[in-house]
Amino acid sequence: MAICLTACSSQTDSHTLTFWTIGREGEAITQLLPAFERENPGIHVVLQQLPLSAAHQKLLTAFAGDSTPDMTQLGNTWLPELAALGALEPLQTRVAHSSVVHPDDYFSSIWSTNVYDGVLYGIPWYVDTRLLFYRSDLLKAAGFDAPPRDWTQWRRMLAALSHPERGVYGILLPTNEYEQLMSLALQQPDPLLRDGGRYGNFESAGFKRALTFYVDTFRLHQAPPITNIEAGNPWEEFGRGVYSFYFSGPWNIGEFRKRLPAAEQADWNTAPLPGPEGPGASVAGGSSLVIFRKAKNKQAAWKLIEYLSRPDVQGRFYDLLGDMPPRRRSWNQGGLRNDPKIQAFREQLERLKPTPPVPEWEQIANEMQLVAAQAVAGDLTIDQAAADIDRRADRILEKRRWMLDHARHAASEAL
Repeated sequence: MAICLTACSSQTDSHTLTFWTIGREGEAITQLLPAFERENPGIHVVLQQLPLSAAHQKLLTAFAGDSTPDMTQLGNTWLPELAALGALEPLQTRVAHSSVVHPDDYFSSIWSTNVYDGVLYGIPWYVDTRLLFYRSDLLKAAGFDAPPRDWTQWRRMLAALSHPERGVYGILLPTNEYEQLMSLALQQPDPLLRDGGRYGNFESAGFKRALTFYVDTFRLHQAPPITNIEAGNPWEEFGRGVYSFYFSGPWNIGEFRKRLPAAEQADWNTAPLPGPEGPGASVAGGSSLVIFRKAKNKQAAWKLIEYLSRPDVQGRFYDLLGDMPPRRRSWNQGGLRNDPKIQAFREQLERLKPTPPVPEWEQIANEMQLVAAQAVAGDLTIDQAAADIDRRADRILEKRRWMLDHARHAASEAL
Protein backbone atom coordinates (compact mmCIF):
# COMPACT_ATOMS: atom_id res chain seq x y z
CA MET A 1 0.00 0.00 0.00
CA ALA A 2 1.44 3.33 -1.08
CA ILE A 3 0.24 6.43 0.71
CA CYS A 4 0.80 9.98 -0.53
CA LEU A 5 0.91 12.11 2.58
CA THR A 6 -0.03 15.40 0.93
CA ALA A 7 -2.87 16.67 -1.18
CA CYS A 8 -0.49 16.93 -4.10
CA SER A 9 -0.67 15.14 -7.39
CA SER A 10 0.53 11.54 -7.29
CA GLN A 11 2.95 12.30 -10.10
CA THR A 12 6.52 11.41 -9.12
CA ASP A 13 8.95 14.26 -9.80
CA SER A 14 12.18 15.71 -8.51
CA HIS A 15 10.41 16.82 -5.31
CA THR A 16 8.84 13.44 -4.50
CA LEU A 17 10.60 11.33 -1.88
CA THR A 18 9.88 7.59 -1.82
CA PHE A 19 10.30 5.94 1.59
CA TRP A 20 9.79 2.27 2.45
CA THR A 21 9.07 1.23 6.02
CA ILE A 22 8.77 -2.23 7.54
CA GLY A 23 6.06 -3.50 9.86
CA ARG A 24 4.32 -1.39 12.47
CA GLU A 25 6.72 1.56 12.14
CA GLY A 26 5.00 2.42 8.87
CA GLU A 27 1.75 3.09 10.69
CA ALA A 28 3.28 5.30 13.37
CA ILE A 29 5.33 7.41 11.00
CA THR A 30 2.24 8.62 9.17
CA GLN A 31 1.65 10.78 12.25
CA LEU A 32 5.15 12.29 12.10
CA LEU A 33 5.49 13.11 8.42
CA PRO A 34 2.88 15.88 8.07
CA ALA A 35 5.01 18.13 10.31
CA PHE A 36 8.07 17.33 8.18
CA GLU A 37 6.21 18.33 5.01
CA ARG A 38 5.07 21.57 6.61
CA GLU A 39 8.71 22.36 7.41
CA ASN A 40 9.76 21.33 3.90
CA PRO A 41 6.92 22.37 1.57
CA GLY A 42 8.92 21.46 -1.51
CA ILE A 43 9.17 17.77 -0.52
CA HIS A 44 6.29 15.34 -0.92
CA VAL A 45 6.73 11.97 0.81
CA VAL A 46 5.30 8.79 -0.68
CA LEU A 47 5.33 6.06 1.95
CA GLN A 48 5.15 2.35 1.25
CA GLN A 49 4.65 -0.06 4.14
CA LEU A 50 6.22 -3.50 3.74
CA PRO A 51 5.14 -6.46 5.89
CA LEU A 52 8.06 -7.80 7.92
CA SER A 53 7.63 -11.30 6.47
CA ALA A 54 8.19 -10.05 2.91
CA ALA A 55 10.49 -7.06 3.45
CA HIS A 56 13.86 -8.77 3.02
CA GLN A 57 12.95 -10.36 -0.30
CA LYS A 58 11.27 -7.16 -1.50
CA LEU A 59 14.43 -5.16 -0.84
CA LEU A 60 16.64 -7.65 -2.67
CA THR A 61 14.21 -7.85 -5.58
CA ALA A 62 14.07 -4.06 -5.84
CA PHE A 63 17.86 -3.88 -5.93
CA ALA A 64 18.13 -6.61 -8.57
CA GLY A 65 15.45 -4.91 -10.66
CA ASP A 66 16.95 -1.44 -10.29
CA SER A 67 13.72 -0.22 -8.68
CA THR A 68 14.79 0.81 -5.19
CA PRO A 69 13.12 3.74 -3.40
CA ASP A 70 15.03 6.81 -2.29
CA MET A 71 15.35 5.56 1.28
CA THR A 72 14.22 2.77 3.55
CA GLN A 73 14.10 1.55 7.10
CA LEU A 74 16.56 -1.33 7.46
CA GLY A 75 17.20 -3.73 10.32
CA ASN A 76 20.82 -3.36 11.35
CA THR A 77 21.46 -7.09 10.84
CA TRP A 78 20.39 -6.64 7.20
CA LEU A 79 22.56 -3.60 6.57
CA PRO A 80 25.82 -5.52 5.92
CA GLU A 81 24.14 -7.53 3.18
CA LEU A 82 22.90 -4.51 1.21
CA ALA A 83 26.14 -2.64 1.86
CA ALA A 84 28.14 -5.57 0.49
CA LEU A 85 25.96 -5.54 -2.63
CA GLY A 86 26.80 -1.87 -3.20
CA ALA A 87 23.16 -0.85 -2.84
CA LEU A 88 23.59 1.85 -0.18
CA GLU A 89 24.85 5.42 -0.23
CA PRO A 90 27.77 6.24 2.13
CA LEU A 91 26.69 8.85 4.67
CA GLN A 92 29.86 9.96 6.45
CA THR A 93 30.23 13.19 4.48
CA ARG A 94 26.63 14.19 5.17
CA VAL A 95 27.04 13.46 8.88
CA ALA A 96 30.21 15.55 9.01
CA HIS A 97 28.25 18.59 7.78
CA SER A 98 25.07 17.94 9.77
CA SER A 99 23.89 20.20 12.59
CA VAL A 100 21.41 17.52 13.74
CA VAL A 101 23.11 14.12 13.62
CA HIS A 102 25.88 14.00 16.24
CA PRO A 103 27.60 10.59 16.42
CA ASP A 104 28.81 11.17 19.99
CA ASP A 105 25.21 11.42 21.19
CA TYR A 106 24.37 7.92 19.95
CA PHE A 107 24.95 4.76 21.96
CA SER A 108 28.26 3.66 20.53
CA SER A 109 27.45 0.02 19.85
CA ILE A 110 24.29 0.98 17.97
CA TRP A 111 26.19 3.48 15.86
CA SER A 112 28.81 0.84 15.03
CA THR A 113 26.19 -1.51 13.55
CA ASN A 114 25.81 1.03 10.72
CA VAL A 115 29.45 0.82 9.73
CA TYR A 116 30.47 -1.84 7.22
CA ASP A 117 34.09 -2.23 6.12
CA GLY A 118 34.88 1.11 7.71
CA VAL A 119 32.15 3.02 5.86
CA LEU A 120 29.00 4.52 7.43
CA TYR A 121 25.85 3.49 5.56
CA GLY A 122 22.99 4.10 8.01
CA ILE A 123 21.76 6.35 10.81
CA PRO A 124 20.19 4.53 13.77
CA TRP A 125 16.43 5.17 13.95
CA TYR A 126 15.48 3.13 16.98
CA VAL A 127 17.24 0.62 19.18
CA ASP A 128 16.19 -2.82 20.31
CA THR A 129 17.80 -4.97 22.96
CA ARG A 130 16.93 -7.71 25.43
CA LEU A 131 16.92 -7.73 29.22
CA LEU A 132 15.00 -9.23 32.13
CA PHE A 133 11.37 -8.70 33.03
CA TYR A 134 10.89 -10.08 36.52
CA ARG A 135 8.30 -10.59 39.21
CA SER A 136 9.59 -8.39 42.02
CA ASP A 137 6.98 -9.73 44.46
CA LEU A 138 8.05 -13.36 43.89
CA LEU A 139 11.73 -12.50 44.26
CA LYS A 140 11.00 -10.72 47.54
CA ALA A 141 8.94 -13.65 48.82
CA ALA A 142 11.92 -15.91 48.06
CA GLY A 143 14.25 -13.67 50.08
CA PHE A 144 15.77 -11.51 47.31
CA ASP A 145 15.55 -7.73 47.54
CA ALA A 146 16.99 -6.94 44.10
CA PRO A 147 17.33 -8.56 40.67
CA PRO A 148 20.55 -10.47 39.87
CA ARG A 149 23.77 -8.65 39.02
CA ASP A 150 25.79 -11.67 37.90
CA TRP A 151 25.30 -15.27 36.80
CA THR A 152 25.97 -16.70 40.26
CA GLN A 153 23.16 -14.64 41.81
CA TRP A 154 20.91 -15.40 38.86
CA ARG A 155 21.44 -19.14 39.20
CA ARG A 156 20.67 -18.98 42.91
CA MET A 157 17.43 -17.10 42.24
CA LEU A 158 16.40 -19.45 39.46
CA ALA A 159 16.90 -22.41 41.80
CA ALA A 160 14.82 -20.83 44.57
CA LEU A 161 12.00 -19.85 42.22
CA SER A 162 11.73 -23.11 40.27
CA HIS A 163 9.25 -25.81 41.31
CA PRO A 164 8.92 -28.02 38.23
CA GLU A 165 6.79 -30.54 40.10
CA ARG A 166 4.13 -27.81 40.22
CA GLY A 167 4.78 -26.57 36.69
CA VAL A 168 6.57 -23.46 37.99
CA TYR A 169 9.91 -22.34 36.52
CA GLY A 170 12.38 -19.56 37.13
CA ILE A 171 12.42 -18.38 33.52
CA LEU A 172 10.97 -18.87 30.06
CA LEU A 173 13.61 -19.42 27.34
CA PRO A 174 11.82 -20.61 24.18
CA THR A 175 14.12 -23.10 22.48
CA ASN A 176 13.37 -21.74 18.99
CA GLU A 177 14.49 -18.17 19.77
CA TYR A 178 18.19 -17.42 19.30
CA GLU A 179 18.26 -13.97 20.93
CA GLN A 180 18.64 -15.28 24.49
CA LEU A 181 21.64 -17.54 23.87
CA MET A 182 23.15 -14.96 21.53
CA SER A 183 22.95 -12.29 24.25
CA LEU A 184 24.72 -14.56 26.73
CA ALA A 185 27.37 -15.34 24.13
CA LEU A 186 27.97 -11.66 23.36
CA GLN A 187 28.85 -11.15 27.03
CA GLN A 188 31.98 -13.23 26.53
CA PRO A 189 35.41 -11.85 25.56
CA ASP A 190 35.65 -14.22 22.59
CA PRO A 191 34.12 -13.05 19.28
CA LEU A 192 31.51 -15.29 17.69
CA LEU A 193 33.38 -15.32 14.37
CA ARG A 194 37.11 -15.24 13.75
CA ASP A 195 39.60 -14.37 11.04
CA GLY A 196 37.71 -11.35 9.80
CA GLY A 197 34.37 -13.12 9.83
CA ARG A 198 35.63 -15.99 7.70
CA TYR A 199 35.06 -18.79 10.21
CA GLY A 200 32.92 -19.61 13.23
CA ASN A 201 34.43 -19.24 16.68
CA PHE A 202 31.87 -21.27 18.60
CA GLU A 203 34.43 -23.71 20.00
CA SER A 204 35.97 -20.84 21.96
CA ALA A 205 35.98 -21.03 25.74
CA GLY A 206 33.66 -18.01 25.94
CA PHE A 207 30.90 -19.43 23.78
CA LYS A 208 31.09 -22.80 25.52
CA ARG A 209 30.68 -21.01 28.85
CA ALA A 210 27.55 -19.25 27.58
CA LEU A 211 26.15 -22.43 26.06
CA THR A 212 26.80 -24.34 29.29
CA PHE A 213 24.92 -21.75 31.38
CA TYR A 214 22.07 -21.83 28.88
CA VAL A 215 21.81 -25.63 28.71
CA ASP A 216 22.20 -26.01 32.48
CA THR A 217 19.13 -23.80 32.98
CA PHE A 218 17.07 -26.52 31.29
CA ARG A 219 19.02 -29.43 32.80
CA LEU A 220 18.34 -28.08 36.28
CA HIS A 221 14.63 -27.72 35.41
CA GLN A 222 14.75 -23.94 35.83
CA ALA A 223 13.23 -23.42 32.36
CA PRO A 224 10.83 -25.68 30.45
CA PRO A 225 12.25 -27.10 27.17
CA ILE A 226 9.47 -25.68 24.99
CA THR A 227 9.19 -23.42 21.94
CA ASN A 228 7.37 -20.11 21.91
CA ILE A 229 4.47 -21.84 20.16
CA GLU A 230 4.17 -24.36 23.01
CA ALA A 231 4.50 -21.57 25.57
CA GLY A 232 1.10 -20.20 24.63
CA ASN A 233 0.35 -16.86 26.27
CA PRO A 234 3.57 -15.84 28.09
CA TRP A 235 2.04 -12.66 29.54
CA GLU A 236 -0.72 -14.57 31.29
CA GLU A 237 1.72 -17.23 32.52
CA PHE A 238 4.05 -14.52 33.83
CA GLY A 239 1.11 -12.92 35.63
CA ARG A 240 0.13 -16.27 37.18
CA GLY A 241 3.68 -16.81 38.46
CA VAL A 242 4.51 -19.73 36.16
CA TYR A 243 7.70 -17.82 35.31
CA SER A 244 9.49 -15.31 37.51
CA PHE A 245 11.83 -14.06 34.77
CA TYR A 246 11.06 -13.31 31.14
CA PHE A 247 13.92 -12.54 28.74
CA SER A 248 12.56 -10.08 26.19
CA GLY A 249 12.54 -6.62 24.61
CA PRO A 250 10.98 -3.17 25.12
CA TRP A 251 7.71 -3.84 23.28
CA ASN A 252 6.64 -6.05 26.18
CA ILE A 253 6.41 -3.11 28.55
CA GLY A 254 3.27 -2.10 26.71
CA GLU A 255 2.08 -5.70 26.47
CA PHE A 256 2.36 -6.33 30.22
CA ARG A 257 0.61 -3.07 30.99
CA LYS A 258 -2.19 -3.98 28.66
CA ARG A 259 -2.56 -7.66 29.54
CA LEU A 260 -2.06 -7.73 33.30
CA PRO A 261 -4.73 -6.33 35.64
CA ALA A 262 -4.14 -3.05 37.43
CA ALA A 263 -3.75 -4.84 40.77
CA GLU A 264 -0.67 -6.67 39.42
CA GLN A 265 1.14 -3.74 37.81
CA ALA A 266 3.30 -3.14 40.89
CA ASP A 267 4.40 -6.80 40.96
CA TRP A 268 6.76 -6.70 37.96
CA ASN A 269 9.72 -4.66 36.81
CA THR A 270 12.67 -4.70 34.43
CA ALA A 271 16.40 -5.18 35.07
CA PRO A 272 19.58 -5.10 32.97
CA LEU A 273 21.06 -8.44 32.07
CA PRO A 274 23.42 -10.01 34.60
CA GLY A 275 26.80 -11.02 33.22
CA PRO A 276 29.26 -13.75 34.21
CA GLU A 277 30.98 -11.57 36.85
CA GLY A 278 28.80 -8.45 37.01
CA PRO A 279 26.39 -6.38 34.93
CA GLY A 280 26.37 -7.89 31.44
CA ALA A 281 26.10 -6.74 27.86
CA SER A 282 23.12 -7.39 25.63
CA VAL A 283 22.60 -7.40 21.87
CA ALA A 284 22.71 -4.16 19.90
CA GLY A 285 19.62 -4.55 17.74
CA GLY A 286 17.37 -2.08 16.07
CA SER A 287 16.59 -0.39 12.79
CA SER A 288 18.34 2.28 10.76
CA LEU A 289 17.56 4.75 8.01
CA VAL A 290 19.51 4.36 4.78
CA ILE A 291 19.62 6.03 1.36
CA PHE A 292 19.96 3.90 -1.73
CA ARG A 293 22.93 4.58 -3.96
CA LYS A 294 20.65 5.10 -6.97
CA ALA A 295 18.17 7.33 -5.14
CA LYS A 296 16.80 10.19 -7.25
CA ASN A 297 16.30 12.53 -4.29
CA LYS A 298 19.23 12.01 -1.95
CA GLN A 299 19.15 15.51 -0.50
CA ALA A 300 15.45 15.22 0.37
CA ALA A 301 16.08 11.79 1.88
CA TRP A 302 18.83 13.21 4.08
CA LYS A 303 16.52 16.01 5.26
CA LEU A 304 13.99 13.39 6.34
CA ILE A 305 16.69 11.39 8.13
CA GLU A 306 17.75 14.52 10.00
CA TYR A 307 14.14 15.27 10.94
CA LEU A 308 13.55 11.74 12.28
CA SER A 309 16.84 11.99 14.18
CA ARG A 310 15.80 15.03 16.21
CA PRO A 311 15.40 14.25 19.93
CA ASP A 312 11.91 15.78 20.08
CA VAL A 313 10.73 13.70 17.11
CA GLN A 314 12.30 10.55 18.53
CA GLY A 315 10.53 11.21 21.82
CA ARG A 316 7.20 11.46 20.04
CA PHE A 317 7.98 8.29 18.06
CA TYR A 318 8.51 6.46 21.36
CA ASP A 319 5.21 7.78 22.70
CA LEU A 320 3.44 6.52 19.57
CA LEU A 321 5.01 3.09 19.31
CA GLY A 322 7.35 2.30 22.21
CA ASP A 323 10.44 2.07 19.99
CA MET A 324 13.43 3.27 22.02
CA PRO A 325 15.56 6.10 20.60
CA PRO A 326 19.27 5.56 19.86
CA ARG A 327 20.33 9.02 21.09
CA ARG A 328 21.01 9.86 24.73
CA ARG A 329 19.45 13.34 24.45
CA SER A 330 16.20 11.80 23.26
CA TRP A 331 15.83 10.04 26.60
CA ASN A 332 15.17 13.41 28.26
CA GLN A 333 11.70 13.51 26.67
CA GLY A 334 8.63 13.06 28.90
CA GLY A 335 7.53 9.44 28.44
CA LEU A 336 11.09 8.16 28.50
CA ARG A 337 12.32 10.35 31.35
CA ASN A 338 9.49 9.58 33.76
CA ASP A 339 8.79 5.87 33.23
CA PRO A 340 10.48 3.74 35.93
CA LYS A 341 10.03 0.50 34.00
CA ILE A 342 11.99 1.84 31.01
CA GLN A 343 15.04 2.93 33.02
CA ALA A 344 16.63 -0.53 32.98
CA PHE A 345 16.70 -0.29 29.18
CA ARG A 346 18.44 3.10 29.40
CA GLU A 347 21.09 1.51 31.62
CA GLN A 348 21.40 -1.53 29.34
CA LEU A 349 21.95 0.63 26.26
CA GLU A 350 25.32 1.68 27.64
CA ARG A 351 26.34 -1.99 27.66
CA LEU A 352 25.56 -3.40 24.23
CA LYS A 353 27.52 -5.49 21.76
CA PRO A 354 26.80 -5.70 18.05
CA THR A 355 26.44 -9.01 16.26
CA PRO A 356 29.16 -9.91 13.73
CA PRO A 357 28.88 -7.52 10.74
CA VAL A 358 28.53 -10.15 8.04
CA PRO A 359 25.54 -10.57 5.70
CA GLU A 360 25.23 -14.22 6.70
CA TRP A 361 24.79 -13.61 10.42
CA GLU A 362 21.06 -14.34 10.70
CA GLN A 363 21.56 -17.68 8.94
CA ILE A 364 24.34 -18.56 11.36
CA ALA A 365 22.29 -17.50 14.40
CA ASN A 366 19.40 -19.71 13.30
CA GLU A 367 21.74 -22.69 12.88
CA MET A 368 23.27 -21.93 16.30
CA GLN A 369 19.86 -22.18 17.91
CA LEU A 370 18.93 -25.39 16.10
CA VAL A 371 22.03 -27.06 17.47
CA ALA A 372 21.56 -25.52 20.94
CA ALA A 373 18.07 -27.07 21.05
CA GLN A 374 19.67 -30.47 20.43
CA ALA A 375 22.01 -29.85 23.36
CA VAL A 376 19.03 -28.88 25.54
CA ALA A 377 17.36 -32.16 24.56
CA GLY A 378 20.48 -34.06 25.65
CA ASP A 379 21.35 -35.25 22.15
CA LEU A 380 24.68 -33.40 22.05
CA THR A 381 27.32 -32.52 24.62
CA ILE A 382 28.55 -28.94 24.91
CA ASP A 383 31.72 -29.79 22.96
CA GLN A 384 29.77 -31.62 20.26
CA ALA A 385 27.29 -28.77 19.90
CA ALA A 386 30.01 -26.12 19.67
CA ALA A 387 31.86 -28.12 17.00
CA ASP A 388 28.65 -28.64 15.04
CA ILE A 389 27.80 -24.92 15.10
CA ASP A 390 31.31 -24.15 13.85
CA ARG A 391 30.89 -26.63 10.98
CA ARG A 392 27.56 -25.10 10.00
CA ALA A 393 28.90 -21.55 10.26
CA ASP A 394 31.96 -22.39 8.17
CA ARG A 395 29.75 -23.87 5.48
CA ILE A 396 27.55 -20.76 5.40
CA LEU A 397 30.64 -18.53 5.24
CA GLU A 398 32.26 -20.47 2.39
CA LYS A 399 31.19 -17.97 -0.28
CA ARG A 400 32.33 -15.07 1.90
CA ARG A 401 35.80 -16.63 2.23
CA TRP A 402 36.02 -17.12 -1.52
CA MET A 403 35.00 -13.52 -2.23
CA LEU A 404 37.44 -12.06 0.31
CA ASP A 405 40.30 -14.24 -0.85
CA HIS A 406 39.51 -13.48 -4.50
CA ALA A 407 39.47 -9.74 -3.78
CA ARG A 408 42.80 -9.96 -1.93
CA HIS A 409 44.35 -11.95 -4.78
CA ALA A 410 43.09 -9.43 -7.35
CA ALA A 411 44.49 -6.55 -5.30
CA SER A 412 47.92 -8.19 -5.02
CA GLU A 413 48.02 -8.79 -8.80
CA ALA A 414 47.15 -5.13 -9.42
CA LEU A 415 50.24 -4.14 -7.47
